[in-house]
Amino acid sequence: MQKIEEKAKKALKKKATYGEDIELEKFVRQAEPVSYADLDPEEQKRLHQTGLDLSKQEHSGAFFQSDCSVVHCQSTYKGLEVLPIKEAIQDPEKIKDYCWQAVSVDTDKYTAAAELDLDNGYFIRALPGEKVIYPVQACLYIRKEKFAQHLHNIIIAEEGSELHIITGCATSPHLVSGLHIGVSEFYIKKGAKLTFTMIHNWGEDVYVRPRSGIIIEEDGVFISNYISLGPVRSLQTYPSATLAGRGAVARFNSILVAPPGSELDIGAKVTLKAPGAKAEIISRAISAGGKIIARGLLVGEVPGIKAHLECKGLILSEKGIIRAIPELEGQASGVDMSHEAAVGKIAQEEIEYLMARGLSEEEATSTIVRGFLNVQIDGLPAELQAEIDAAVKESEKALI
Repeated sequence: MQKIEEKAKKALKKKATYGEDIELEKFVRQAEPVSYADLDPEEQKRLHQTGLDLSKQEHSGAFFQSDCSVVHCQSTYKGLEVLPIKEAIQDPEKIKDYCWQAVSVDTDKYTAAAELDLDNGYFIRALPGEKVIYPVQACLYIRKEKFAQHLHNIIIAEEGSELHIITGCATSPHLVSGLHIGVSEFYIKKGAKLTFTMIHNWGEDVYVRPRSGIIIEEDGVFISNYISLGPVRSLQTYPSATLAGRGAVARFNSILVAPPGSELDIGAKVTLKAPGAKAEIISRAISAGGKIIARGLLVGEVPGIKAHLECKGLILSEKGIIRAIPELEGQASGVDMSHEAAVGKIAQEEIEYLMARGLSEEEATSTIVRGFLNVQIDGLPAELQAEIDAAVKESEKALI
């Protein structure tokens, strides 16, 4: 632990390697604890929009943190552990093979801050062979103005288990500015399956810096669904997945909207290290005046792997910017990798086609936008898919 701390202290002095460098000192680190009952109806509605509803019973566990305080933490399924990370790290045997193994503590100043000045975060573990039917709900919430939230999450799907986690990251509707730093480490063991859905609902002047690493063993499956439809000042995330075992699978799906003033730098890296490993990175991005950088890197190290990368972008404003950066790296003969990228505006002939069938120009544009964003996500609970569809519809109204 001393070596980790030493690495973190050195990294804290580093500037960001790319993107905007944030001065951590500009944000506050103290906040009052809050209970769920303290939240007003508008705040509770915002939490529901990010997938957290503590009034419902259809979940296997729940975790809710506001600023630096854990408000709610519970497992209702015997084969599932849900703990605050600060409690989990009190048991070295529980986390010794996981803490800072999928993400390096000296990656940058943000990982360093999460180690040296940790608020909390969650530890979620599905026990071997357990099929956790209902999803685990988690929400990481910033309520205090200009608060910097430092989190570390560890998620483990033990051998043969299945687990769904729905995590909402959000700020209070009354908040303008804040900073979210979140380190997440995922470990998918042999034959396990983890579906992780992240819904972001930030404020206009909020900075977001997640740092994630995923290790997938033989025949393990990891599905990541990432949705960001509202305004955010700057969001930067680039999870890195390692397919370490034969037949391991990783799929990254993202649905992105950048309103004016927002900058989203989002992507994923997958390294395929074993025969039969498969990976897919799919993104749908709309700029309504903001900037989107969609990155993707697939690295095939051995023969017999298969991977595909696809980025499609739609620009609805003359000031909108979308930059697609697809990369393939083959290190052996016998790899099968492909990529596809397309960025443009709505074709006039598509609008005219729909108008000829009785729709107004606004209705035609709205229909095209809805179809573009409405990507059906494999493995997503029907209830959450309905919530995402509703969020897409609301986003569509704001875009047109």
